[in-house]
Amino acid sequence: MSDPAPRVVKIGGSLTDRFSRLIPAIAETGYPLLIVPGGGPFADAVRAAGIGEECSHWMAIAAMDQVGWWIASFGVEPTDRIGVPEQPSVLLPYAELRRCDPLPHSWEVTSDVIAAWVASRLGLDLLLLKSVDGLYSGGRLAEEVTSPITCAEVDPHFLPFVFAHKIRVQVVNGRNDDRVVAALRGSPVRGTVIHPRF
Repeated sequence: MSDPAPRVVKIGGSLTDRFSRLIPAIAETGYPLLIVPGGGPFADAVRAAGIGEECSHWMAIAAMDQVGWWIASFGVEPTDRIGVPEQPSVLLPYAELRRCDPLPHSWEVTSDVIAAWVASRLGLDLLLLKSVDGLYSGGRLAEEVTSPITCAEVDPHFLPFVFAHKIRVQVVNGRNDDRVVAALRGSPVRGTVIHPRF
């Protein structure tokens, strides 16, 4: 099997309780991965504070940096530059997003869309790690999505952004280490594959 291609990996903030197992499992692959962190409990605290959207937008992105440093504490190289990775590294996105400011300032635009924007910038596929097996439509796992659907697992801007920018996305349960590593190797796993039509 050929070496895996570089990829963007979004690690959902709901997975922080799994970091002690999940992050080393990802790091030990040595694959060229750029990890985009969710905001986790730090973003939850911002939301709970009831601050206006403009300030809370930037505070939530700063929360992503905090989770990024948490991930870095497991030996993953931190970076504040968006570039094609050569090894597992974690993006601290605040500085780059302040410079570019590419997305609406709203709680409806989450770190999932930021990860998709990073993947679009780099022309890479996106692996989205969640606390669920994939995207669900009508109560059933959607194994393949070829056009936007309504689902609760991602924010309402995510799928329109992915299809508009033609980003290939795989959604996998980050609570299953074996499944995550298999997905990184390119092996078929339970989850959702989003295939925009090119």
